[in-house]
Amino acid sequence: MGEYVASQVIKLMIKKGISVKDANVLMLGITFKENCPDVRNTKIVDTVKALEDYGVKVAIFDPWANPSEVKHEYNLVTSQNINTDKKIRSRSFRRCPQRIFRNKFKRIYDTNRCFI
Repeated sequence: MGEYVASQVIKLMIKKGISVKDANVLMLGITFKENCPDVRNTKIVDTVKALEDYGVKVAIFDPWANPSEVKHEYNLVTSQNINTDKKIRSRSFRRCPQRIFRNKFKRIYDTNRCFI
């Protein structure tokens, strides 16, 4: 599933004329489920690895995930803070206005339909 999601994002990037190699992508969330610090068995890692295979630079934001645990388990770096107009403290991205992310990032590929 991770490879499929990554390929769909890559296709959309290509259709929009965005260069895939060295593109910056922000992954919102890495935990197993929302509002839970558990990163065991998370499938997000598959998507991150697949995007990296395409040459994309992936930054991961999740205020619930323990960065040292993610680093130990998956050798990935996560952040509990991103530079937006507002600080996002909850993992519930559905409640975050889309403009918070649009101010900082050019495109949003919403695979969980949070912003629809």
